[in-house]
Amino acid sequence: MTVDQLEVRRVDPTDPLTAPMMAELTHEYVTRYGEEALQEMSRYPTELFRPPDGTLLLLLEDGAPVAGGAFKRFDGETAELKRIWTSAGHRRRGLGRRVVAELEREAVDLGYRRLYLTTGPRQPEAKNLYLVLGYTALFDVSEPPTAGPLPFEKFLPSEETST
Repeated sequence: MTVDQLEVRRVDPTDPLTAPMMAELTHEYVTRYGEEALQEMSRYPTELFRPPDGTLLLLLEDGAPVAGGAFKRFDGETAELKRIWTSAGHRRRGLGRRVVAELEREAVDLGYRRLYLTTGPRQPEAKNLYLVLGYTALFDVSEPPTAGPLPFEKFLPSEETST
């Protein structure tokens, strides 16, 4: 099945289909950053990822989640991408690109003009993904990341110009 053939499903953050995403993200964060990373997974209340200010979507292959992501309101014109995930068994297929593209479309539909996100210094594949997708690094990319979050932004077309 190609990336374009996968089902895109917007789900409530408490939907049981999100369980693989949350479990694998938790494992990734703890493996890369230690036990203190557990706080990241419970930092935001689930209602922040529900419409009208947020969303959570999954890519499903044969009914099973293989990738996903979410956003929440950051400020009046900005949504913050969170929880961008591709299942370990499905990486290198372009699923992360598809998730971000779907989230960008959804953000435009909800009236957001800008996306903001942070990734960690021990996630070079995420850093590279956002750079390839046209996000502007709000840090010096020529310096090796050592600590702290790595912020990015991308300005979105207005709904009128995207149709």
